[in-house]
Parts: sequence; structure tokens; C-alpha cells
Amino acid sequence: MRLWPRSIDKKPATLEAIFLAPEAGAPVVAVAEAEVGEAGLVGDRYAAQQGFWRGPDACPITLIRAEDLDLIQRRHHLAVTAGEHRRNLVVRGLPSGELTDSVLALGDVRLRLTVPRPPCLHLERLTQRGMARALRKRGGACARVIQPGSLHAGMAIHKEPTERKSP
Repeated sequence: MRLWPRSIDKKPATLEAIFLAPEAGAPVVAVAEAEVGEAGLVGDRYAAQQGFWRGPDACPITLIRAEDLDLIQRRHHLAVTAGEHRRNLVVRGLPSGELTDSVLALGDVRLRLTVPRPPCLHLERLTQRGMARALRKRGGACARVIQPGSLHAGMAIHKEPTERKSP
């Protein structure tokens, strides 16, 4: 298992915050810990099949980098620290180039990052003007559950080796 360095001090990547919303359009709520079930985060709209996106476009868990939120707040002067981005997990220390096709281990939880999660106009209708544009290239990624378990803010994130596809 490889630790992602956060910076020169070689700290591992960490789970900085967890956000849940019980149904589509409901405000997100920060929680210190959460259970990950087969369908996503217990108590969240997408695990309960109550999210805005359904069917093949649904994403069980969404993840965004804290570094991208810091940049958005500085450049666009938008509030993004209390979950306005509407992503489930805020992580710090993950390389931006590895937000897809990676397996992350957070304690006993295993998540596969699959595709980028660009923002939509629905997000902007729920938050504030300019949010969709600000998140356009920094909207995070979709994560599928490989192994359920418990998450808590502050836990280390490890990258697990994945099989390379042969040409």
C-alpha cells in the first residue's frame, strides 16, 4: 500500500470532511463520521436512491480535493467550506492526476474512483451563482464502493495498487 505524500513533509493524504444530504435538494450536513454501505454513505441521498442524478448517471459517493476548494475560494470568492460544493468527501493530499481509475483505502473502506464529476446547473441553483463555472475543471470524482465500513474525518488515505490494462 502506498501513502500519498501531502507535501514535502510526507504526510499521508487525509479525509478532511464528510457531507450528507438526505434527499435531492436538501441542504448538506457535515458529519464527523459515516457508515459506508454497499450503495454509498448511509443517510445520504444517493445511497437511498433519492438524489437528483439517478440511473447510470448516479454516483454512490462523490469526492473533491480540498486544494481545489481552497483555489476556488481564493479565485472566485465563493463559499465552499461548509459543503456548498455538494460533494460527500473532501480529501487533502491526493494528486489531481489520480482522481480516476484509482482504489483508495480509508481504514477498512475501499473505494474505486471512476470518472470525473463535473458540476451541473442544478448544483448552482441549489448554491450560488458562479459555482458551476468555478467547479468546472475541479468538480471532483465519482467513487464506487468496493468494501463497506466506517469513515471518520481525519483518517489517512492510502492508494492501493490497481491492475494495469494491457494494450
